[in-house]
Amino acid sequence: MFSQKVVDNLRNSSAIRAMFEEGARLKREFGEANVFDFSLGNPDPEPPERTLAALRELVEKSPRGLHGYMNNAGYADVREKIAAQLSRMGGTPLTEDNVVMTCGAGGALNVILKALLNPGEEVIIFSPFFVEYKFYTENHGGVPVIVPSRESGFLPDLDALEARINAKTKAVILNTPNNPTGVAYPRELLAGMESVLQKKGGQYNTVIYLISDEPYRDIVYDGVRVPCVLEIFQNALIGYSFSKSLSLPGERIGYVAASGRIEDCRTLCDALVFANRTLGFVNAPSLFQRLIAESLDDKVDINIYQERRDLLYGHLTGLGFSCVKPGGAFYLFPKSPLPDTAAFKQMALKHKIILVPGNGFGCPEYFRLAYCVSTETIRNSLPAFTALAKEAGL
Repeated sequence: MFSQKVVDNLRNSSAIRAMFEEGARLKREFGEANVFDFSLGNPDPEPPERTLAALRELVEKSPRGLHGYMNNAGYADVREKIAAQLSRMGGTPLTEDNVVMTCGAGGALNVILKALLNPGEEVIIFSPFFVEYKFYTENHGGVPVIVPSRESGFLPDLDALEARINAKTKAVILNTPNNPTGVAYPRELLAGMESVLQKKGGQYNTVIYLISDEPYRDIVYDGVRVPCVLEIFQNALIGYSFSKSLSLPGERIGYVAASGRIEDCRTLCDALVFANRTLGFVNAPSLFQRLIAESLDDKVDINIYQERRDLLYGHLTGLGFSCVKPGGAFYLFPKSPLPDTAAFKQMALKHKIILVPGNGFGCPEYFRLAYCVSTETIRNSLPAFTALAKEAGL
């Protein structure tokens, strides 16, 4: 009656959303202040005031044509500003023709995969990974290939990567800082990854593309710097979202940027624009394209997230939880003290703590906590985590 593939995927669909719904149910039953919901990466801070001021001005002035159609790639002047910013970051020249405005990073990744993949071609994904990568790949006839990262530090294993590349490998998805671990990958590792891709691409006489999913690029701590993939990888495509950097997740605004060093980049960029249209996005939201053009240098206050990271990380590790300290994003990915993470999830629910088991991220022995909630929520949750740790035997 329905798509069997979709029905099958429903059984394995997002545990994040499932726990978000469970949190909503508990809040209705016990009151929002008594439930500690760390399920969804939904930023608590409001957008920067300058961004809000620019939005108010756009809405109040409402220049003629503000809400109309434009080129499927987006407004040329907006794309030109983004290209100039990326050119400065990556040390390689881009023009507006290298940029396509999209409906967030999720839209960007689907546009990229639609433009790249032939049926049966493989996309390598490092675990732990954002749960939707597998579905995005399968949306366009691709085959997701999971390559485990090194458990100590959650950095990609380049030997394992090289071993899994074959003649069908079309792309590798990179996500740094990573969701769910918060780990930011160092330049040396990325340079080594490019060497592997070039070597194996030469061996199989093919091009292996690097797809960089970058919604957390601007949320880093402790002096961490996220290298620009455009200066490291020849065949790089960036999927960026302003959802996290400007606290605009519901507005679905982002872009794809393709390196000018890609062979026949013009045809690829035309394919990206075509995919943007035929996937039904048509174009990125007009109003928020105009807002982004005025807000490229604006960012949320990273100190807010760092304070919350330090508070929650310090308390959990003090209780005995094993956890890599994140260098970016706004997630913790501790190891479950129980072998059965599903049982640990249920134990946490008794203490009104909403966490996401690691199964969907490809690491079932771990769990994710999104600390983009209010500082008050984190502080109020600490006694509950103390009680949970005691019950779990820590």
